[in-house]
Amino acid sequence: MRRLSGILVIYIISTVLFGHFTNVARARYHYHKGRHGVTHPLPPPPPPPLETANPPDQVPSDPYPSPDPAPGDSDSGCVFDVTSFGAVGDGSCDDTAAFQDAWKAACAVESGVVLAPEGGVFKITSTIFSGPCKPGLVFQLDGVLMPPDGPEEWPEKDNKNQWLVFYRLDGFTFSGKGTVEGNGQKWWDLPCKPHRGPDGSSSSGPCASPTMIRFFMSNNIEVKGLRIQNSPQFHMKFDGCQGVLINEIQISSPKLSPNTDGIHLGNTRSVGIYNSVVSNGDDCISIGTGCSDVDIQGVTCGPSHGIRFLSFHLFPHLLSSFVTKNL
Repeated sequence: MRRLSGILVIYIISTVLFGHFTNVARARYHYHKGRHGVTHPLPPPPPPPLETANPPDQVPSDPYPSPDPAPGDSDSGCVFDVTSFGAVGDGSCDDTAAFQDAWKAACAVESGVVLAPEGGVFKITSTIFSGPCKPGLVFQLDGVLMPPDGPEEWPEKDNKNQWLVFYRLDGFTFSGKGTVEGNGQKWWDLPCKPHRGPDGSSSSGPCASPTMIRFFMSNNIEVKGLRIQNSPQFHMKFDGCQGVLINEIQISSPKLSPNTDGIHLGNTRSVGIYNSVVSNGDDCISIGTGCSDVDIQGVTCGPSHGIRFLSFHLFPHLLSSFVTKNL
């Protein structure tokens, strides 16, 4: 009887195991018939996801990555010191190539910083710093930046109407505790320049002279903290720009320096000029046609011609939305 019971148990166990393996085999090799009667095997189920005890701080595809280290941090890979690119900074050597190379490197990364360090006097020729660049680009000037000294030093191949040009940028900051020195005296003394004497006399005559800083076709621009002085002609121009913030800057040139407007706007919208001092020989701020939404507060002008709306009597409809306070 015991022997018969053992045989029965073995038979039951064998039957169960055979049925289990048959079902597994059928499931593994089950085919799905397609639209045209062609059968395709179903892919095996994917393996379960691996669990990570400590997930990474930042996902590579995160659209809002953690901010890069602040400008000026020597350990940050996004700071490109012009001296590392060969700039000498002695006020005599031509450092143009070093600035161009540092710009190209910073332009190619997010939150890149071109650093002209404190203690250096950097001379560069007429240069266009162009974009588009990666977001958050900063030009940090803590030393002195200047052009060649007068028209005789100016290279023949260079445009005599402009020196620093920032073109096709978006989200760019030009800041620092340094000085942009224009070396304007020899330009003001040219015979073809309108000269103003103590009695107000002048002699007219066209004469090409460089605007010191020009922003062209750029958006979301900030200029902050700089001292800008002795421009051969206009100190700063904004042409075809939108979203301009100018804050805590100082612009200066002698009272009798000709055509040295402090800030000129043309076809530019959404501008804020705050907490700045402009002391020059022409218009403190000149606003041309095509400008709108200009807010000026806390700006000290003088001695200068004050704030001037150019061609307002001819094209009043091209100027709109201006606020001035605490001037």
